[in-house]
Amino acid sequence: MKTVKIIIIALLAVVLGSNSYAQMHDHSKMDLSKTGTDTKMDMSSTKTETIKVWGECETCKANIERAAKIDGVRKASWDMKTKMLSLVYDPFKTNSYDIQKKIAAVGYDTEKYKADDKVYAKLNACCKYERKK
Repeated sequence: MKTVKIIIIALLAVVLGSNSYAQMHDHSKMDLSKTGTDTKMDMSSTKTETIKVWGECETCKANIERAAKIDGVRKASWDMKTKMLSLVYDPFKTNSYDIQKKIAAVGYDTEKYKADDKVYAKLNACCKYERKK
């Protein structure tokens, strides 16, 4: 009977000891870069923004949204009526200026960047809009 008590006490000591160690471990100091987990791209680190992009038709919509989807952009949706592009992106990977540069590079003016005249001239006739000065 004495041996059983000693075994039970020893097991309790091991279980309680390992449990208390798990509670004392500080996970905030862990190096997560080695785990392969991208901790920067959770919903708390995304930015939502709307920017004005000039265009006219469904072709423009497809071109603008495709150009906006660079690395780090989770969502890009352009509204033909309001000419507003809604963006959801990771500010650690990209920013509004880089996205607008890409859109201007395919021929569409944005709030900050004007498309090159030669690129604009290559747009379909239905995509031509009144350009800002």
